[in-house]
Amino acid sequence: MTDDSTIAMQAVLGLLDLEKIEEDIFRGFSPPDRIRRVYGGQVLGQALVAAARTVEPSRICHSLHAYFLRPGDPRIPILYEVDRSRDGRSFSARRVVALQNGKQIFILAASFQIPETGLDHQFPMPDVPPPESLEDEIAKLRQSADSMPDMLREWLMRARPFETRPVIFDLPGDRPPRPPYDNVWFRAAAPVPEHLTLPLLAYASDASLLSTSLLPHGKSIFSNLQVASIDHAMWFHRPFRFGDWMLYAQDSPSASGARGFTRGAVFARDGTLLASMTQEGLIRPR
Repeated sequence: MTDDSTIAMQAVLGLLDLEKIEEDIFRGFSPPDRIRRVYGGQVLGQALVAAARTVEPSRICHSLHAYFLRPGDPRIPILYEVDRSRDGRSFSARRVVALQNGKQIFILAASFQIPETGLDHQFPMPDVPPPESLEDEIAKLRQSADSMPDMLREWLMRARPFETRPVIFDLPGDRPPRPPYDNVWFRAAAPVPEHLTLPLLAYASDASLLSTSLLPHGKSIFSNLQVASIDHAMWFHRPFRFGDWMLYAQDSPSASGARGFTRGAVFARDGTLLASMTQEGLIRPR
């Protein structure tokens, strides 16, 4: 990990440290280098932080469901209004609305539970090479940066809060079609406070999931497509901490109607299934 990567991770953790405006209302900001629209994972993570701030610390988020309604403007703050829908004996439910310029840009519903024990099973982790045998994705992409457009080169030069090592390496832009499966090892570039573990995973989960639906069509998010997240759901199965490598296993069962449907599963290094997610997004040919 480089010092720049550590700084980048600290900046992300700072984004997740929301400002409390008044009871159940919080304010979040975007990084200064975002100029087009707010990254969806940022809104996911910030909304989950806002919801968790209104729940007893002993109750842990086990699921969330969200819709992206409008593109967020990174130049202005985002207000998060939390509705305390219900507090039961074991579960708490919260609704969060994210607003800019008086309009809803995002809505989230999240459920929290007091930890319990019970029946336990999981699917096995995919059989993939260990991260030590794979190349760093950004370092390898930078080897070809001189032949890339200016906007893509500038994006590649930014420091990353996560190190990623894909099992199958793809160049940006159009590429040979392949089956819609993608396995990527990732790890945080700096220590992560325990209370930000789930929001940070929500932040990271939006980065590459929709791209999996483009693989069988030989496209990427840098192809001539309009790409945007529409909805996102997550289930947190087992407690974990950021530290060692984790595997993000992604697939796309279907694409139709200019929408791609994708699924993801995050495994610990030892094969423990930590979280699952689904997403549908716009993949409209221009």
